Amino acid sequence: QVQLVESGGGLVQAGGSLRLSCAASRRPFSRYKLGWFRQAPGKEREFVAAISWSDGSTYYVDSVKGRFTISRDYAKNMVYLQMNSLKAEDTAVYYCAATRLQVGERLPQWYAYWGQGTQVTVSS
Repeated sequence: QVQLVESGGGLVQAGGSLRLSCAASRRPFSRYKLGWFRQAPGKEREFVAAISWSDGSTYYVDSVKGRFTISRDYAKNMVYLQMNSLKAEDTAVYYCAATRLQVGERLPQWYAYWGQGTQVTVSS
C-alpha cells in the first residue's frame, strides 16, 4: 500500500504559477507510475500528467503540454506538478494517484491509490 498526500493548491490569477506536491508514505516500487488527475465541478476526473517512478518517463494531456511539468524526487518519495501559465479552465481539485499496472497511465480506474485532493482555483 502507498498513502499519498497532496499540498500546494490555492488561488492564483490567470497567467500565474503553482507547484503541487505529493508525498508518498514509502518509496513506490520501481514499476509504479505516479499521476496527477483533476476534477472540476460537474465534470469527470481527467488525466493531467504521469511519471514512471523507475526511469522518469513523463506523460501529459495535450491541454497542459508546455505549461505543466511533472517531476519526482527519488530520495524524498515526492512527486511534483509545476503549473505555469495557468488558465481559468485549469480550476479543479487536483489528485495524486499511484498505479502498478503496466497497461497505461491515462485512465483513473487503473490507479489503486489516491490522495485526498487539493483545490486549485485560477481567477480570470
